[in-house]
Amino acid sequence: MTRKFSSISVETTLASSISNVATTMTVATGTGSALMGGVTLASGNVDQFTVALDPDTINEEIVFVTAVASDTLTIVRGRAGSSAIAHTGGAAVKHVLTSDDLTAFTTAISPVTSVGFAGSTSGTTTVQATAVAGTTTLTLPAATDTVVARTTTDTLTNKTLTAPVATVALNAQTGTTYTFVLTDASKFVTASNAAAIAFSIPTNASVAFPTGTVINVQQIGAGQVTIAAATPGTTTVTSTGGTAASPKTRVQYSAATCIKTGTDTWTVVGDIA
Repeated sequence: MTRKFSSISVETTLASSISNVATTMTVATGTGSALMGGVTLASGNVDQFTVALDPDTINEEIVFVTAVASDTLTIVRGRAGSSAIAHTGGAAVKHVLTSDDLTAFTTAISPVTSVGFAGSTSGTTTVQATAVAGTTTLTLPAATDTVVARTTTDTLTNKTLTAPVATVALNAQTGTTYTFVLTDASKFVTASNAAAIAFSIPTNASVAFPTGTVINVQQIGAGQVTIAAATPGTTTVTSTGGTAASPKTRVQYSAATCIKTGTDTWTVVGDIA
């Protein structure tokens, strides 16, 4: 349940007596709203508002108000270590802050396993701590910014990487033809076949690689690799190879790099024939 509090709640009295098992109570006519002090409880008994019956007496009982219908309140009895007992009409009813409330508050803020935030327009975001040994600290920047996640597409500016460890994903090809796909960006594409192999660079309209994309290739089989445009005349390939528009790897284990330099222009550099 969500605990609700009010700084403008007005003390009232019971309109009639209640037994020790009653689950509702009625306060003096017209005082229910003032007692709640502007607090609204959501339906479904998901919120609670703490009040004391016969406060500061031997008969004090703490109850949680979970629903309000005018001057009739639905209550949960014997809270915060108190016991459910009978109360007579005219008994004082007062909104209070109990040690139970303070314990819940302390428990809820330090530490918590997760914290939920409402989205600015919809949805929620939950920040959750994983299991750790000891105590860890997450320091947020003293600036207005956006957190970078591991699997999101982000642009980093003014960052210094100290001893970074980078790995290159592999795409092993064993056929005699292959056309690059978007996920080949920054990959190492290997070609292993005894026969000649044709690697094709698609048009931008077919596969929109970002300008600056780099694709590395290597001939690891006996078959020589030719790199050329899938649609010559639409995509332009340049290189220092003997056939500039369709360079070939020089020998087995030669490698080359394909770099997209414009919308439909690529250059190939490396160990090419």
